[in-house]
Amino acid sequence: MGFTQFFFLGCIACAALASEKAKSPSQVAALLKTELPQLGHRNWIVVADSAYPLQTSAGIKTVVVTESQVACVKDVLAALALTKHVRPHIYLDKELAFVPENLAPGISEYRSSLTRILAGRPTETLLHEDIIKRLDEAGKTFTILLIKTPHIQPYTTVFFQLECGYWSDSAEKQLRETMAKGQH
Repeated sequence: MGFTQFFFLGCIACAALASEKAKSPSQVAALLKTELPQLGHRNWIVVADSAYPLQTSAGIKTVVVTESQVACVKDVLAALALTKHVRPHIYLDKELAFVPENLAPGISEYRSSLTRILAGRPTETLLHEDIIKRLDEAGKTFTILLIKTPHIQPYTTVFFQLECGYWSDSAEKQLRETMAKGQH
């Protein structure tokens, strides 16, 4: 085999490997493919920075990944968009809006990226400690999938509380009002 043929075969092999790598799902996408069908309303998915504490509530399952936090949030949103059984109620740390660039270089870019990713989706901001208390309480009864990323900026965790995907908040409210009236 001559050099030209060898070089040509090497190029084909590299292209095939690159193509296969591009087709393979990310760590988080693969994780969600197996975990998301098991989750339902009242479960949570959390995409956390690297300093997020290992919580002791029995229902909190922590998985450490190597993907960026922004990529993980995109993967969670993409996976949730494909499901019919759950929809997210998204929480962000209230503190994130106040973290200054001089104390956390790159935080402005992270906030901008997160704003673009979450555009059009309702989000709620709460103090970090208040969200942690909700997680701790939920973790006593329900599963929380905590995806810990290598991200190193404070108050950047994104919390997805799962709600029923085929039953809206307004439908629940109407049901409760009907029940309170004693109507069938």
